[in-house]
Amino acid sequence: MEKRQLGKSALQVAPLAFGGNVFGWTADEATSFSLLDTFVDAGFNLIDTADSYSHWAPGNNGGESETLIGKWLKKTGKRDQVIIATKVGGGKVRDLSPAYIEKTVEESLRRLQTDYIDLYQSHYDDPKTSVDATLATYDKLVKAGKVRVIGASNFSPERLLQSLESSDTNGFPRYESLQPEYNLYDRQKFEREYLPITQQYGLGVISYYSLASGFLSGKYRTKEDAAKSARGEKAVGYLDERGQSILETLDEVAADYKSSLTSVAIAWLIQHPGITAPIVSATSTQQLQDLLKATQLGLDAGAIEKLNIASDYNNE
Repeated sequence: MEKRQLGKSALQVAPLAFGGNVFGWTADEATSFSLLDTFVDAGFNLIDTADSYSHWAPGNNGGESETLIGKWLKKTGKRDQVIIATKVGGGKVRDLSPAYIEKTVEESLRRLQTDYIDLYQSHYDDPKTSVDATLATYDKLVKAGKVRVIGASNFSPERLLQSLESSDTNGFPRYESLQPEYNLYDRQKFEREYLPITQQYGLGVISYYSLASGFLSGKYRTKEDAAKSARGEKAVGYLDERGQSILETLDEVAADYKSSLTSVAIAWLIQHPGITAPIVSATSTQQLQDLLKATQLGLDAGAIEKLNIASDYNNE
């Protein structure tokens, strides 16, 4: 399995990450364990979660995903085979203060049943806390061996740049990765505002919403389709002329490669020179196998150009 360097860190990750937001929500313990086994046994190693997952599910408080991953790690003994990425400062609490991080990292370590976190990410920015204070805290955690590498998600370009400059000035660890929303439809914000920064500083990119809330799988082609699923509510926003053009092109490329729309959409991300590892989620091993096939698809330049033209946003 091809491995890619995450930013300028020592972390080497396979070109697809598993999104642990489903653990403890739409995937129970047995299903979660099966999904993790399938993913890792196929040669993949990056598992992304957060301390707040999955607080939105009825009866949950957050931490359920980390807890299930920790149980799986203990049961299987596969800690050395995986890169565990989790986050702090998301969910109901947007807090990156030193006291909060130092308390919360201990809770994540306990739930994950591990001594260290490979990639610890600032989930959302906290304007109340200076970037210096947050990074100084991460510096302590790295020196203590509790965190190997840090990353950011959902930061404004300005605060991301401030953070990178603070790390350079003060000798703090720097954010080695960014986790933005990015897919064939949602291209504009990342490409215009963040890609120049990630390229300039050599940051790894772990993109989320890789299938645009399921829209790029082709299962939501009309408002009636979207109404059949709670998740489909967001897909309605993609049902414009550009969205239909993207689906038609995905249909064409998928037919050419005797593949699924899902695999083609993920393959486009994997082959993007600015993306390290897109995040995907699944609630069954069958769904997961379809996603994993994307790493073997190898779209040619003509197919990529067709998809780029169909998803171009410059004429909007």
